[in-house]
Amino acid sequence: MNAVPHPEVPLPPAGVWREGDPPGRRRWHAARKPLPLEAGGELPGVRLAFESWGRPDPDGANAVLVLHALTGDSHLAGPAGPGHPTPGWWEGLVGPGLALDTDRWFVVAPNVLGGCQGSTGPASARADGHGPWGGAFPFLTQRDQVAAEAGLADALGIERWALVVGGSMGGMRAVEWAVAHPERVGALLLLATTAAASAEQIAWTATQLTAIRTDPDWQGGDYHGTGRAPHTGLGLARRIAHVTYRSEPELAIRFGRTAQRAENPFDGGRYQVESYLDHHAGKLVRRFDAGSYVVLSEAMNAHDVGRARGGVRAALGRVTARTLVAGVDSDRLYPPGQQAELAALIPSADRPRVIESPYGHDGFLIETEQVGTLVRELLR
Repeated sequence: MNAVPHPEVPLPPAGVWREGDPPGRRRWHAARKPLPLEAGGELPGVRLAFESWGRPDPDGANAVLVLHALTGDSHLAGPAGPGHPTPGWWEGLVGPGLALDTDRWFVVAPNVLGGCQGSTGPASARADGHGPWGGAFPFLTQRDQVAAEAGLADALGIERWALVVGGSMGGMRAVEWAVAHPERVGALLLLATTAAASAEQIAWTATQLTAIRTDPDWQGGDYHGTGRAPHTGLGLARRIAHVTYRSEPELAIRFGRTAQRAENPFDGGRYQVESYLDHHAGKLVRRFDAGSYVVLSEAMNAHDVGRARGGVRAALGRVTARTLVAGVDSDRLYPPGQQAELAALIPSADRPRVIESPYGHDGFLIETEQVGTLVRELLR
């Protein structure tokens, strides 16, 4: 199993944005005080990287918050280049004349707390300057991440978001925003997400975490600065995850049982679908950090909007934002029934919507025209 499809290109010690790297379009917000954590204790030295498009109105009323999924970052739109290893992940949604029309809306996309593209995470230096956090980085929940994002909103002078939108892990944070700060969310778009992580979702994630933690180069999470990183474990985690992100019919149509060109599976070669997974594993280990993958995955497993709020029904009853909830018809990781539950229990939600796509869970990222229609409906 090749962790990287192009071994002649040296791997970085970890796929992390580091101080001294080109900033790209990033800006930063540094919190003045330590962040209290839901699991106990606090996180000092919190800093969030973010990018923005458009200009804010004097009262900040035209601000839109876009929240990324597990391996996303703040680079919502724009080309790859210095500081940005990949193009914007929702390129067709943001810009003049698009659904998030930057001639009208001020769009903000933060890199999540615990991430690895400029925000405080396991690869970051501790506040006392004594090396990176590594395996000592504290346990985070979606509520901690939203609390950090609320600090960013305060710093930007945004009292109320015109719209908060997120899919998958970003949707978890979006619903937390609407429950924890209902007065600060005017409209809400939840895509391919859930009110609480299910047993199956936790199981898939636990398998990925085991792949990373059993890599000898994991070193208890303290691999930063050692010249070694758990690329094999992270690559395996990505392979497992990517299968759940796509649909079985799509894989069957695209690859079937066809062998990779010039390879013979009867003699150690790969099938095309194996080559496809190798490709995506190689891409991720070049741009993402295993420590962040672990921290963010654990936060996803902890997601339960009803925790300490009287249950899911009571928690979702707090939402006052105009709400649309949409699922992908072929999503086997976050099946549409989970979105139907959200729509049924949020008092201000319209009927659940369906994104038609053969691409499974990834459909919310790929079907930008359908997502754009939902965005326009909420922002009319």
